[in-house]
Amino acid sequence: MARKPRVHYPSGLYHVMLRGNARQDIFFDADDRYRFYLLLQEGTERYGYRIHAFCLMSNHVHLAVQVGDIPLSRGMQNLSFRYARWANWRQSRSGHLFHGRYKAVLVDTDQYLLTLVRYIHLNPIRSGLFTKPSEYRWSSHRAYCGLELLPWLTTEPTLAVFRGKDGQARSRFDSFVMDGLSEGHCPEFHGVTGSDSRLLGNETFVDSILLQKGCRKVTPVTLVNLLAAVKTVYGLEREQISSGCRLASEARSMAAWIALDTSGCSIKELAKVTGRDPSSLSSAAKRIELRARKEIRLEQQRERITELIASLHA
Repeated sequence: MARKPRVHYPSGLYHVMLRGNARQDIFFDADDRYRFYLLLQEGTERYGYRIHAFCLMSNHVHLAVQVGDIPLSRGMQNLSFRYARWANWRQSRSGHLFHGRYKAVLVDTDQYLLTLVRYIHLNPIRSGLFTKPSEYRWSSHRAYCGLELLPWLTTEPTLAVFRGKDGQARSRFDSFVMDGLSEGHCPEFHGVTGSDSRLLGNETFVDSILLQKGCRKVTPVTLVNLLAAVKTVYGLEREQISSGCRLASEARSMAAWIALDTSGCSIKELAKVTGRDPSSLSSAAKRIELRARKEIRLEQQRERITELIASLHA
């Protein structure tokens, strides 16, 4: 089944999940987690996103991230690439640290901000490791409760709901989180329920997001539009997409990657037009997807192509 494209919604709140490859550990000591903190802080400055909540478990991460005008993909690509490079260097290893792409669900801030923050803070409790979220050192709960200071963490919108003096708001927030102990696993925060796995909210919210300017509704991608967008972004002339030069090779690989991820055009159709074998194009698509995890430029190229396709379809 084709993978749906990311939805970028300026000011949108996302539940982001990063998991270790084969469920292996991604954090090995405190220094690793402090490095992740540093990368999050740098991301808030460089990409303009805000972190409302986080929880760093040994083999996975939960984040509540609110973006600005820069798409979430750019910040998360940079975060995962730089942290993986750090962890592999410290462990004298190579290979993939994370299991595929990060997962992100765009949630209705008004309806779910509080419950998402609570859900993230209760992750150590659901894992059976602790009885109170304040006992776990590597989540944002302690900062919310005033037990530590994290200047890059955004707590004001959540704490503002619990009116009163600062200490009262923090105490009421802690009680609110503890009241959720019986919730258990919430599949909706993982994109398992609903009409669109990328979005969490009522029908009005989902429809409005997909209709917003700059958000891509899932539509079939025709081969004509795909090739037109790829040629434009890569600056190729009419028949150069079939040539043997390096630029054309990357462009074909990018086209194959997008074709595999969307509906409307197949690898077989692309292979026929470009004079390549379908299996070769599929392999090229996998290789460029792996490269894109390390080279932000490739993720940016893909974003430009998909945005241009959307404009051609409109």
